[in-house]
Amino acid sequence: MPYSEELKIFSGSGSTDLAMGICNHVYEKIGKSSVGRFSDGEVKVQIGENIRGKDVFLVNATCPPVNDNLMELLILCDAARRASAARITLVLPYYGYARQDRKDRPRVSIAAKLVSNLIVASGADRVLTLDLHCDQIQGFFDIPVDHLSADIEFCRHLQAAHANNLVVVSPDVGSVRRAREVATRLDAKLAIVDKRRPKENESEVMNIIGKVEGMRALIFDDMIDTAGTLVKAAQAIKEHGATDVVACATHALLSGDAVSRIEDSVLSEVLVSDSIPLSDAAKACSKIKVITVAPLIGEAIKRIHGEKSISILFQ
Repeated sequence: MPYSEELKIFSGSGSTDLAMGICNHVYEKIGKSSVGRFSDGEVKVQIGENIRGKDVFLVNATCPPVNDNLMELLILCDAARRASAARITLVLPYYGYARQDRKDRPRVSIAAKLVSNLIVASGADRVLTLDLHCDQIQGFFDIPVDHLSADIEFCRHLQAAHANNLVVVSPDVGSVRRAREVATRLDAKLAIVDKRRPKENESEVMNIIGKVEGMRALIFDDMIDTAGTLVKAAQAIKEHGATDVVACATHALLSGDAVSRIEDSVLSEVLVSDSIPLSDAAKACSKIKVITVAPLIGEAIKRIHGEKSISILFQ
């Protein structure tokens, strides 16, 4: 039975443009809210309209500045709860701290779990997110989590471009399952980059598993941070005889010198989603192209509000 209360969508400052696109898809006006700062940097939030008994969706990517956007989202959620919203769904196009999902060394935090605890404590009833760094993060929550993938949007774009003679390349062993699914969608071959990571944000390509010679290589990953790993992988693939190298990544963090690395690399094109707003430098980069996920998230919101299955969004 459809959820009977009125739908309301609000945006934090980390996802303003994406939230507008989502609202256009669901034919709703974006909710009124204000976000400010005290002189010491504390976040203050006020929801500018009545939401008592409403089905509320709060959209904010926890992208850089990560801590500010995270606190903004938590305070928005607390404000909605105290304003008597009937149900609160946090929409996280990008889930910050997702890379800290396990104890891979002594005496480190599992920050992804900590963030999930904070979200639940803030009063959220459910979470809608996109391409988590690790699928098992869904299990960190004791509330429902809907985990979408931008792959369907990327594949739709690639199929429309009549891409052929493709080999989908997994950037590491951990991403093989996702790469295999994309390869199946595109009726393409599969290859794997064998690499080691001596420390954070650094990697060394050891070998390419699979045939890329004479083919158009498509590197699929969940995020691009410094772009060091991506550029090295693309170079190795090109040296193994690929005719062209294209990359797809859902979350374009593009920190540090990432944009200039991409511009100077052998990559011919880098497809990213708008889960994270791009910097001016990234927008000006000729190789970076944005594929919007607003219709995908908007359709998921409509289905959650109407108590309908979202499984169709994975087909």
